[in-house]
Amino acid sequence: MSHTRVIAVTGGGQGIGRALVQHFAGEGARVYFLDVDEEAGREVEGEVRRSVFTRGDVSRESDVYKWMESIKQKEGKLDTLIHNAGIMIRRSVEELSLEEWNRVLDINLTGAFLTAKYGVPLLRKGDHPSILHIASTRALMSEADTESYSATKGGLLALTHALAISLGPAIRVNAVSPGWIDVTPWQKRSVREPEELTEQDHRQHPVGRVGNPEDIAKAVRFLTSPDADFITGANLVVDGGMTVKMIYAE
Repeated sequence: MSHTRVIAVTGGGQGIGRALVQHFAGEGARVYFLDVDEEAGREVEGEVRRSVFTRGDVSRESDVYKWMESIKQKEGKLDTLIHNAGIMIRRSVEELSLEEWNRVLDINLTGAFLTAKYGVPLLRKGDHPSILHIASTRALMSEADTESYSATKGGLLALTHALAISLGPAIRVNAVSPGWIDVTPWQKRSVREPEELTEQDHRQHPVGRVGNPEDIAKAVRFLTSPDADFITGANLVVDGGMTVKMIYAE
C-alpha cells in the first residue's frame, strides 16, 4: 500500500477543481481526477506533476466504478475523496425542461452518491480518510432562476450529514460552500478570459475582495487534514462574509 497521500477529485479539469488538483499535488499527494472535458483534463495532467486524469462522466455509474477500480489497482487505498463536479443551467422554472433538471441533479448530486458508493471501500483502507463535498452558498440563499442548481447544493449538505452519521467514526464527511469565486484564471486555455471585476464587486464582500479558487483549496485542505479530526457533518461557508451581510435598498 502506498504511503503517499492519495486524493480523488471530480471535475478537476477547470475552476475550483483544477485548483484542488494543483494544490494537493503541490503538497506531494498523488491526485486522481475525473472530468468529462478531455481537453481540460489533458491540459491539467500535462501541467501538474503527480496528477492522473481519467475522462469520465461523474453521473455515469460505469465511469465512476472504472475510475475507482483504476485507483484501487494503482494505490490500494484512498485518503480523501472530493466531489467538486457541478453544472448550472440558469433558466426560469417555466422554461426549465425536465431533461435539464435531471441533468443538473445527475451531475451535482447523484455524482456525489456514486463517488461515495464506490470510493468508500478504498477510503476504509486510507489514512485519516474523509469525504469533502463542494456545495455552494446557493444551498442557503438564491438568485432567480437557479432552482435546479440550488436544489442540488442543498441536497449535498443533507447528503453530507447523512454520510457523516453512516460512515463515522471511520470516515469523516464535510462540505465547503463557496460564495463568489472568480474561476476565470483556472479555466482551460482555449476559453480563458479574465473577468472584469469592479470595485463594487469587491466591496460587496466584508473582506474587501472577490474570492479565488485557492481560498477554497485552503479550506478543503484543513477539513480533510488530521487537524480537523473532530469535525464531521459540517458545512464551512467560504464567501468573504457575503451571506452574513445585511443588504438594504438604497
